[in-house]
Amino acid sequence: MARARRAVNRSLSELPATPDGSPPLVLVACSGGPDSLALAAAAAHWARRGTVRLGAAVIDHQMQPGSHEVAGATVRVLQDMGLEPVISRRVTVDRAGYGPEMAARVARYAALNDIAAQLHAEAVLLGHTRNDQAETVLLGLARGSGTRSLSGMSSRHTREGVLYLRPFLNVTRQETETICRAEGLDPWHDPSNSDTALMRSRIRRRVLPFLEEHLGPGISDALARTASVLEADADFLDEQAAEFFRRARVEPAAASAVELDCQAVQEAPAAMRRRMLAQACIAAGGETPTFERLSALEGFALGHGAAGPLQMAGKVTVWRRRADPFCAKGRLEFQNT
Repeated sequence: MARARRAVNRSLSELPATPDGSPPLVLVACSGGPDSLALAAAAAHWARRGTVRLGAAVIDHQMQPGSHEVAGATVRVLQDMGLEPVISRRVTVDRAGYGPEMAARVARYAALNDIAAQLHAEAVLLGHTRNDQAETVLLGLARGSGTRSLSGMSSRHTREGVLYLRPFLNVTRQETETICRAEGLDPWHDPSNSDTALMRSRIRRRVLPFLEEHLGPGISDALARTASVLEADADFLDEQAAEFFRRARVEPAAASAVELDCQAVQEAPAAMRRRMLAQACIAAGGETPTFERLSALEGFALGHGAAGPLQMAGKVTVWRRRADPFCAKGRLEFQNT
C-alpha cells in the first residue's frame, strides 16, 4: 500500500496549483475491479491528508447481466471510503465499426470526459497496471506498430481537454489484489477478462503465460520497461516532428483544409516524414493512420502513383496539388470530408 500511495503522490505532484490555492478535485475512474479499487484506496489516503479532493466516476457499460448492480455496489464502496462526489453513468456501447473492446473504450472515455468537464475536475486517475502495459506492448508488436504504439500507455495524456493520469504503471496486478485484501475490499472480477475470444484476454491468459514458461519469468516486467524507454523516445520524436510539420505547413486555399509543401515533406528525414503526415491527418480532423495507410500516404507524398485522392481514417481525403509560385513541388491538401 505504501508503494501504491507513493505512486499516486508522484502523479498528483504533476498537477498545477489551483488559482485560489485549494486542493484540486481529482476523479478515480473505477469499475469495481481490483486495480481501480486499489487505486481509489491509495488515492483516498491523500484526500484524507488534504492534498486533493477526491471523487470518482463509475461507468456502467450495460454489456453484461447485473452490470447495474455492480455499478451500484461500487458507488457505495467508494462513498464509504470518503470519496465525494461519486458519479455513476450508464452508457450505450455502439459497436458500429469497432470491436467490443474498442467500442466500450470509446463510450467510457466519452462519459469520463463529460463527467470531468461537468465537475471541473483537474484530472482523472486510471488504474492500468504494469501487467496492462505489458499486454499493450504485445498488442502493438502483433500489429506491427511503430515507436509510439510500442511505448504502450502513457503515464499522462490529455483527451478533449481532460488530463488522464496512470499512477499504477509500475504496480503489478498481483499487488493491487494484495492491497484490496489488506483494505478489506471485495473487488468485482470482470468475466470478460477470461473470454479468450477477445485479443487482450487471449494475451493475458495464453500468450504471456506461454512466454513466461518458455523464456523465463519477468517477461511482463521487461515489456513494461521497454514501454518506459520508448515513451521518452517517442515523445522526443513527436516534438521534433511537430516542428517539421510547422515549417512544412502553408496557407491553405480553403479555410477548412490543412496543406503541406511537398518539397518540405520530401526533404524531411523518414522518421519525421511519417509523423508529420500523421499529424496532418489529425489536424484535419481525422484519426491516427494505421501503418498500411501511413505507408500509402508517404508514397503519395513522395510523388508515387496518381494524384489522388487518397482516403484516410476519420473521413480525411488527401490530394496532391500541382506546383505553384510558393510550392515548387506542389502541395498536399488534407480535407475532412
